Amino acid sequence: MYYYKIYKPYGVLSQFSKKEPEQVTLQDVFKFPKAVYPIGRLDKDSEGLLILSDDIALNNKLLNPKIKMQKSYLAQVEGIPTQEALKKLESGILIKIDGKSHKTLPATVKLMDKIPNYPERIPPIRIRKSIPDRWIEITIHEGKNRQVRRMFAAIGFPVLRLIRISIGPIQLGTLQAGKTVLLNNAELLALKV
Repeated sequence: MYYYKIYKPYGVLSQFSKKEPEQVTLQDVFKFPKAVYPIGRLDKDSEGLLILSDDIALNNKLLNPKIKMQKSYLAQVEGIPTQEALKKLESGILIKIDGKSHKTLPATVKLMDKIPNYPERIPPIRIRKSIPDRWIEITIHEGKNRQVRRMFAAIGFPVLRLIRISIGPIQLGTLQAGKTVLLNNAELLALKV
């Protein structure tokens, strides 16, 4: 069995197949054995931690909606959210998924005191000198399509950059964009518990 963690770069789809020739997928950036697939997804505009494996049982476990796997992200948002706005995220907020309202599970939210130490995104994000931005760490317990982006949009603070930094016990750590490592034994044991 193979177990990898990767830093999926911005602009790369979390899949191996292409529907359009110009799409960039995992197969364009990484080389894996044939039966390895991503466990979960990150949208094309997001970056960070993705787990890949050929372990079907682990895949089924981690993608089971009844198992509320904790995921943490660093979000750079346009504007400076108030504590009142952040409390809405902590309590759960209504977002639209496929035209239907969904109330998110409560999240943990923390304003970052300093800018996280990650290389600039390629291409760089758009910065407007007249509008400040802020980094926020957010931890959610579900994984709806573009959920974190939708949550911040619902409180009026669009996401400029989104980096997933953990999935359950697995941490992105110092892994750089476009790089991959095998999960170590401790990570694997923690993930399978």
